[in-house]
Amino acid sequence: MAKTPVLTPQAEDFPRWYQDIVNKAELADNGPVRGTMVIRPYGYGLWERMQQDMDARIKETGTQNAYFPLLIPQSYLHKEAEHVEGFAPELAVVTHGGGKELEEPAVVRPTSEMIINEYFAKWVQSYRDLPLLINQWANVVRWELRPRLFLRTTEFLWQEGHTAHATYEEARDFAARIHRHVYADFMRDVLAMDVVLGRKTAQERFAGAINTLTLEGMMGDGKALQMGTSHELGQNFARAFHTQYLSKEGKQELVWQTSWGSTTRMIGALVMMHGDDNGLRIPPRLAPTQVVVLAIKGDDAVLAKVHEIGDALKAAGIRVHVDDRTDTPFGRRAVDWELKGVPVRVEIGPRDLENGTAMLARRIPGGKEPVAVEALAALLPTVLEEDQALLLKQARERRESRTTDVTTVDEAVEAATSGGWARIPWATLGEAGEAELAEHSVSVRCLVTEDGAVPDADDATGNVAVVARAY
Repeated sequence: MAKTPVLTPQAEDFPRWYQDIVNKAELADNGPVRGTMVIRPYGYGLWERMQQDMDARIKETGTQNAYFPLLIPQSYLHKEAEHVEGFAPELAVVTHGGGKELEEPAVVRPTSEMIINEYFAKWVQSYRDLPLLINQWANVVRWELRPRLFLRTTEFLWQEGHTAHATYEEARDFAARIHRHVYADFMRDVLAMDVVLGRKTAQERFAGAINTLTLEGMMGDGKALQMGTSHELGQNFARAFHTQYLSKEGKQELVWQTSWGSTTRMIGALVMMHGDDNGLRIPPRLAPTQVVVLAIKGDDAVLAKVHEIGDALKAAGIRVHVDDRTDTPFGRRAVDWELKGVPVRVEIGPRDLENGTAMLARRIPGGKEPVAVEALAALLPTVLEEDQALLLKQARERRESRTTDVTTVDEAVEAATSGGWARIPWATLGEAGEAELAEHSVSVRCLVTEDGAVPDADDATGNVAVVARAY
């Protein structure tokens, strides 16, 4: 009889395959309130690695971390009409506390523009206080009607940056810097994710922003996933909260602002962009465990050798875990590590010990080969970098092979509904075509220039719309 697969095959049912991985790789579980999630230690380990790398990149821009309250007075939200209108359907509102009805309801933060601007207005007095660059790592709540673990949950984790600047140009350039040099560099260099950088249309723009920059990734089923956004807020919030400064010329001026965020959605993207029918494939630069050293049998000499190898690899700067659980069958353990996407397995048994070799199993390209034990510490850093590059290459090749240049709305719909993306001139599509796409559950993910750069304006000559179905 054929062996039952551990996971539902992608080609058979991609959503079920995704849920299988999240469950069986022990990334997360459903929370007790609909739409919430419990992030399990293996999943949270991925988030911690993402946090550490991104936090360092954010701080390199001069941004400092702070923390603002989870509960926001409801009146704050009504100060910027477009913003509150954009978030109204997703709000969770607290009306009672301490057994009493509150004098003013409090909103559980869906994002923090409102409360942060309240304090920016207090902290900014003079041009000497600018730029003011703040980031917070926090949770937010947006009431989700169709939840899916990591992709759309009622509560999720993220970082949100908020800045105030003296001029439009400074704010514009800072939003672009975050977009390119924090988000895009991190996603490409660490997550090995091929992302398209672009500009959102007015229809897709963040509520209250004058411009939204986005990063879009193609998942394994051809759908798009928004990976992160950086917004130019103009002076909309400054005007609403009277956030102004005394200029060098002695005039009161409104500040110009940005906000930007990325979330635990990146873990879902990691599954859907890199995973295969055997489970996760974790990019080596991200992986909490880059190499697992497995003892095949509980032989004393074997156990001593796997720990010796583990120590040698740690000394070489590799994140390594020694699996000496020989009371659990080797095959089961090997399948479990493969499912969890650890980049490399080093397997040692009595016969390997006799030969002075180890079996090297590479998760990303697949395959096994014997390697001399004494060569492992020097060889593995190169192997890990090769596999990191391969993941990015495979993701880019998928997007390029499944993106079609089209000239009509019908062709765009056809490409997007058959498992790919389309590129269509924005002058051809326009807002009317964008509305027509929406009737087919297809959206303009972003605008790019003809050569793939980020446009300077919504209506710049030569703008191309990247069109897809999206999560």
